[in-house]
Amino acid sequence: MNKEYQPLQNFPLKSGASFARPMQTLPERVKLNDPAIDVMTDLNKVSVIGVRAKTSMEKANAKMIRYGVRMLLVLDDNEQLAGLLTANDVMGEKPMRFLQHMGGTHADIMVRDIMHTQRELEVLKIEEVRHAKVGQIVATLKKSNRQHALVVAEGADGRQTVCGLFSITQIARQLGAQIHSFELARTFAEIEAVIARS
Repeated sequence: MNKEYQPLQNFPLKSGASFARPMQTLPERVKLNDPAIDVMTDLNKVSVIGVRAKTSMEKANAKMIRYGVRMLLVLDDNEQLAGLLTANDVMGEKPMRFLQHMGGTHADIMVRDIMHTQRELEVLKIEEVRHAKVGQIVATLKKSNRQHALVVAEGADGRQTVCGLFSITQIARQLGAQIHSFELARTFAEIEAVIARS
């Protein structure tokens, strides 16, 4: 080995060591006319929480609770996006409908049985989001009656990469709405109440 390169000294890892996690700091308060980027979770700055389609619904729900999120990206065996699982998928009617149709118990339900599949998902393009306002994102989510929106960047080859996401709950908090329920209609009503007071 070339003597110009001296090895660094090694030290023991101390008990209780943690590790760096990417963080994004969004503005605490926004207005409808602020840039949409101010309310977007940037996946270049924050690690997304994913789950496999073959994971049990109960494990996926426990993961959402543990990480304090209401949505998981569903990945296939090649780390490609297979779909999306929301807390509403887990807590809503989908599990009951699945059990009525297929039989079994809650423990038998897999993520793939209740998720939104890739074919069902619509996305926003980052180029448009960069020029959009918060109010446009709220209007988009309301029109599609969705709690979340994925944002993609497209490569020269046309392949899409999910690079961001919007959550109506997060936007409502940043607008100053008091969120008492995760019911979508109530969240939009809370946002409209904040707008009326502005």
